[in-house]
Amino acid sequence: MTAEVIKISGRPGDLDRIKEAAKVVEAGGLVAFPTETVYGIACRVEPTALARLDRLKDRDGGKHYTLHIGQIEEYRKYVPRVGLRAEKLIREGWPGPLTLVFEADARLIAESTARLGSDIAGTIYKEGSIGIRCPDHPVASVLLRLVSHPVVAPSANRGGQDPPQDAGRVVAELSDDLDIILDAGPCKYGTSSTVAMVGAKEIQLLREGAFTVEQLKKMSEITFLFVCTGNTCRSPMAEGLFRKYLAEKIGCNVDELADRGYKVLSAGTMKLVGAPASVEAQTACALKGVDIGSHMSRPLSRSLIDASDFIYCMTQTHCDQVTHLSPEAEHKCRLLAADGEVPDPIGQSQEYFNRCAGYIEAAVKAKISELAI
Repeated sequence: MTAEVIKISGRPGDLDRIKEAAKVVEAGGLVAFPTETVYGIACRVEPTALARLDRLKDRDGGKHYTLHIGQIEEYRKYVPRVGLRAEKLIREGWPGPLTLVFEADARLIAESTARLGSDIAGTIYKEGSIGIRCPDHPVASVLLRLVSHPVVAPSANRGGQDPPQDAGRVVAELSDDLDIILDAGPCKYGTSSTVAMVGAKEIQLLREGAFTVEQLKKMSEITFLFVCTGNTCRSPMAEGLFRKYLAEKIGCNVDELADRGYKVLSAGTMKLVGAPASVEAQTACALKGVDIGSHMSRPLSRSLIDASDFIYCMTQTHCDQVTHLSPEAEHKCRLLAADGEVPDPIGQSQEYFNRCAGYIEAAVKAKISELAI
């Protein structure tokens, strides 16, 4: 039976046409649809439908198919706990040409099997992982939202053939094996999605596609910013101590943090440029095994604020100055110490600096303990 080709071109009735296709997927049919990368085949995660898809794709039953979702937050149904870098990558890359493969431990798989059933969980969780994609195409998004069951969607081509960039290729090659082909014209990128493995300690590129490895690294980078007045006492101590304990939590050396996707910076509201950390601050940190001797002060700026994911301030005044420069930063700006402000030690004795460093250290440890890394 030849597939029905349905044109989607922004005219009245398109939603009804996509609804028709969604009903076919719900019933176990196969529907070709456009994404921003290439055309895919929507298939409900159900044994009979999957067997048909396997035959079309020339695959055996053990092949790993990628789960497709219509809304970003749906991933939490399948991977409820992810790390900071994974969350950042999701925010930056979805919806978009990015497939993320998440590690799935035995506990997660057991919980998902109990909730979804063994047929579904056994299909989407393979070899201790699950691949998820959230396409950036209106037809794909609507179709996936309308199907109430989990959907996988490999590219619309037979095994060994190139993925199709337009519906014409799908019609020519697969018309006799599909139920519906949604034709919305050529795909934006015309190349497969980038695939990345999200592990407990790193993000690994598995396949370069629309996003390059450099873009992937930038999209998943987490930046912590510490703010005080002159950037010569409190915030340099906080930066140095945070580096130490963050590296311990990740399990790497301090100088490896950047390679692991983490940046730790500090800045001052006084706009002082190029000044070293005070001798007292350096001494207080050295007593705790932290070297801030190479620190040079930098001024707080909107660009620095906007590029940061977490901003920790010594006082409420510093928080106010951050949000004055960038009102959108309010959600990510907070006091470093949960129980109050960090007093300015400038001009005080070494003993006072040492106590200040101890106070900052305790606050830093508390903040790091809250981070999902």
